[in-house]
Amino acid sequence: MKMFKGITRTIWFISLVSLFTDMASEMLYPVMPLYLKSIGYSVLVIGILEGFAEAVAGLGKSYFGRLSDVSGKRLPFVQLGYLFSAVSKPMLAFSTQLWWIFVARFTDRAGKGLRTAPRDAMLNAEATAANKATVFGFHRSMDTLGAVLGPLLALGFLYLYPGNYQRLFLIAAIPGIVAVLFTLLLKEKKTVTAGKKAIPFHQTFSYWKQSPQQYRKLVIGLLLFALFNSSDVFLLLKMKEAGLQDTVLIGVYIFYNLVYALFAFPAGKLADRVGMQKVFLAGLFFFILTYMGFAFVNNTWLFILFFTCYGMYAAATESVAKAWISTLVPVNENASAIGLFTGFQSIAALLASSLAGFLWFRFGAVAVFSAAAAVTAFVLLWLWKQAGTQK
Repeated sequence: MKMFKGITRTIWFISLVSLFTDMASEMLYPVMPLYLKSIGYSVLVIGILEGFAEAVAGLGKSYFGRLSDVSGKRLPFVQLGYLFSAVSKPMLAFSTQLWWIFVARFTDRAGKGLRTAPRDAMLNAEATAANKATVFGFHRSMDTLGAVLGPLLALGFLYLYPGNYQRLFLIAAIPGIVAVLFTLLLKEKKTVTAGKKAIPFHQTFSYWKQSPQQYRKLVIGLLLFALFNSSDVFLLLKMKEAGLQDTVLIGVYIFYNLVYALFAFPAGKLADRVGMQKVFLAGLFFFILTYMGFAFVNNTWLFILFFTCYGMYAAATESVAKAWISTLVPVNENASAIGLFTGFQSIAALLASSLAGFLWFRFGAVAVFSAAAAVTAFVLLWLWKQAGTQK
């Protein structure tokens, strides 16, 4: 089909791996805050847990992205990373102790840290200069389709077996195993010259010094945004606080992922045609609308409206940001550049989620969402100015 022109066999297999992994993860993601609250943990603890998990992933993304570039290998990191994430799902079924939940989340996020930058470098190696955002957008659409199917399965299960979270954790292992099997079908394109076999951990962020100036300017703006872009858990908690039933809450989250999945591929195509900066900035505008809405509404239909905006935001930014970054650095530095950005981004998520938990605990939900919207408006203007100076 013409719309899939340029989507190679490798891109399809990587995308299927992501689909099944996200299906497993998203069976649990909207359930986790409900589960943690049901066993007695506060919003502050939930925020710290999510931030910790993302920080672990962040350190891994930066380090293993750099290691992937200097070693000249991608596939081993991808295969091992998806295996870790598959193993982590059933771990949650065996204990409600906080330390064990941290271990399970650590295992899952360590897997994400291992695979993310090398996988994105494999995708970039399959793309051309004319279809980078399209390739990343297609992968994101497939990935997010898993985020639609996963919560649907969770919703059906919890409808039949209310509150039976432990069994759901075990079931989530199945799509994770399917994803691992798909990684065995991947073949690595030899586009990277092998160098060192290892690098010291203290060189995790060393790429920043040698990176191009345009890359650094873009990343600075993106990281300021990340410092106030807390976990989606807080959006779910706001709906829970407004009185939505668990099934309705998960249904709205499914709808958000459906919007995301449907628009990520077209957004990538649009970005290749009209410019990545324009599409990305439009995405930030949708984020501002979403967070301002969540600050002040408590109505189910309005939540659905703003989650539509949130899906548009995600579709226009997540994959487009990586494609944009890949145009600013040499191909043999791709994993380092994306890994460094996503690494810093995940560490920022630790601060963002912890800050959001504190603000909610002390001042309520309005403070969390209003602060994020205000900072994002500033970032939008910053990136708009930077885009103008690069013309």
